[in-house]
Amino acid sequence: MADKINLFDLDREAMTAWFIDNGEKPFRAKQLLKWIYHERVTDFDAMTDLSKPLREKLKNIAELRFPTIIADKTASDGTRKWIFRYDCGNSIEAVFIPEDDRGTLCISSQAGCALACPFCSTGHAGFNRNLTTGEIIVQVWLAKDILNCDRHGNNRVVTNVVLMGMGEPLVNFNNVLPATRLMMDDHAFGLSKRRVTLSTSGIVPAIHALREVTDLSLAVSLHAPNDELRNQIVPVNARYGLAALLDACHQYVRHNGQHGGVTWEYVMLRDVNDSLEHARQLAELLRGIPGKINLIPFNAFPGSRYQCSRRSDILAFQRYLTENGYVATIRKTRGEDIDAACGQLVGQFKDRLIRERKQTRKEVETV
Repeated sequence: MADKINLFDLDREAMTAWFIDNGEKPFRAKQLLKWIYHERVTDFDAMTDLSKPLREKLKNIAELRFPTIIADKTASDGTRKWIFRYDCGNSIEAVFIPEDDRGTLCISSQAGCALACPFCSTGHAGFNRNLTTGEIIVQVWLAKDILNCDRHGNNRVVTNVVLMGMGEPLVNFNNVLPATRLMMDDHAFGLSKRRVTLSTSGIVPAIHALREVTDLSLAVSLHAPNDELRNQIVPVNARYGLAALLDACHQYVRHNGQHGGVTWEYVMLRDVNDSLEHARQLAELLRGIPGKINLIPFNAFPGSRYQCSRRSDILAFQRYLTENGYVATIRKTRGEDIDAACGQLVGQFKDRLIRERKQTRKEVETV
């Protein structure tokens, strides 16, 4: 018998097509999605509005595939980090950040990352492979299950999902897109487009492709206000420079009518990108594109050559931007004592960086 299909891999459109291919009515897709995501039922025998023959068929041809939870840590500030190990042996990390008015889940899209930004521990660790749609969406399913969100009305509810964990989501475009559709589908997680955010380092062709098929929130890991500096700390900039990146982002916002615009992420590196001259260049660079600027204090990790900017320099940088009409916030560092802060996620996987970088380039070029 062929391998069973992992139902977590299927968004509503794909699941509808799968049922039709298997001689079933299209409406079965909505029924099954509700069982999986609303009722959180994983036993086909318990799906009582499906006929018994269909339940038997599902047991023979389908499954819901879960990773093993190999670590579950809670930081002193309430941030919680999980390490999930998949059948192939790769492990990735997901982080839940509780706040008074929201609960944000940061998930991964790849086992590692091939973009090799030198200030990010994930890039230092290397890259193995893209995650499947099912491996992405199951992070959300498990987090909600572990946090018991559906039964307790407290701040441990997942209200927002951000693809800001391990990996570059837009290099894994074909798996990330259906996962985000499940996040926003009323028959699955039912999150609004404002509460699902995809963060990219700037894969320009994929941003153009993305705007044609979805209108979720977009964040860009900018980190530098000019090409010379960005080439050094965000290597993909050598392929897709700032002019092309900003044009793609402007088109994305205009096409989707997103008045909130882009979230520009800017890690603060001491004596590298944190001077008032850098702030001036950044203000000039982003003029005319709706959005906000999120200043991120650098989080150290073993082997890094960078340091976090001085607090006084971060505040001065923020003040310059706000005085020039920008919304600029300073991200509060969360989960640092369990290595769950921004840029600290590593997971456990074998480094196949050189080979996978070549594959990554091919994938980017075919978007």
